[in-house]
This record gives sequence, structure tokens and C-alpha cells, in this order.
Amino acid sequence: MATVDVCSGPIAGVDEAGRGPLAGPVVAAAVILDPHRPISGLADSKKLSASRREVLAGAVRERAVAWGIAVVEPADIDRLNILQATFRAMRGALDALGTDPVLVRIDGNRSPRLPWPVQTVVGGDGLDRAISAASILAKVHRDALMLDLHEQWPHYGFDRHKGYPTAAHLAALEAHGPCPAHRRSFRPVFQASLF
Repeated sequence: MATVDVCSGPIAGVDEAGRGPLAGPVVAAAVILDPHRPISGLADSKKLSASRREVLAGAVRERAVAWGIAVVEPADIDRLNILQATFRAMRGALDALGTDPVLVRIDGNRSPRLPWPVQTVVGGDGLDRAISAASILAKVHRDALMLDLHEQWPHYGFDRHKGYPTAAHLAALEAHGPCPAHRRSFRPVFQASLF
């Protein structure tokens, strides 16, 4: 895996999970890896199986210098908009680290205003090990939250599609209307609530 440049001091990788779904929270994670406790197999969470993500998430929680996770719920996504909600989650994850990084590397091409130097990295979840680790933590945490939501509202199938706009989810939304886990500012949810 290629790394984007090096600087001395703790570098935090940040990524999110759940910007595109119609339901559930957006989750961000921040990770500072320990160079003396390497973790093999880190990659973009979307390219890993669920079981492999679980194993790697455990390794990240055990071996990282610091890690943090933050969640922004659907009502706040509707109030803020998804970009600002994602930025809020990223800032919350960084605050949860409990230490100040010398540099924050964020997957993508936009970042929240932060009190630390920031580098955005397009495709960073596949290029930077700390961002990959954050990608894995965010995805595993969000998937677990979506399984909890499935227990409350099983007819939407959150356990299968995790809130993304699959054909099955859209059909369930049309049949049952939105539930409290849905993002009402997202067009398909808003349209389903009109009927």
C-alpha cells in the first residue's frame, strides 16, 4: 500500500461510513496507528468481507495509539445536511482520540474546519494505512448500528442493505413509509412520506 508523505509526530487518518444511505446514522472514525505495532491487511473497507473487517477492526482497537468514533443521527443529518453532518462526525471522532495529531489525513477532497493541519486524500482509504483503519472502524461500527435498527424495524431489511437505496429498500419504503431511522431530507424518503 502506498503512503502519501511522511511527517514526524502522530498522524490521524479519518474516514466515514454512511453518507449515501437513506436511513441510519453517518459514522466517522479517526485512527492514529502505532508504527511499532503494524497491522497487516488494512485496505479500503468496501473491498473487504464483513468477517475480515471485524478481525481488522479488533486489531485496530487493540494496536492503534488512539482511535475515536462519532455518530450523527438521521434527525441531525436532516437538520444540518449530509455534508455538515459528516464534518461533525469527523470532528467528533478526532476529539475522541484524546490527543492532538500533527496532521489529519481525510479521505476525499473536502474537510471540516479543524484546529490541526489537514490533508485531503482522494481514494485515501486505499492509499493511507491510517485512513484505511478509520474506514474499517467506521464501517464496522455503522453496520452494527444498522443491525440494531433492523431489530426495531425488520420489514425494511436494514440487516441486508444497511440503509442504502437498493430496490428492496425502496420497495419497503413505498410499502411502509419511512420510520424514525430514515433521513427525511433525502428525496426517496421525502417522496415516500407524501403518500
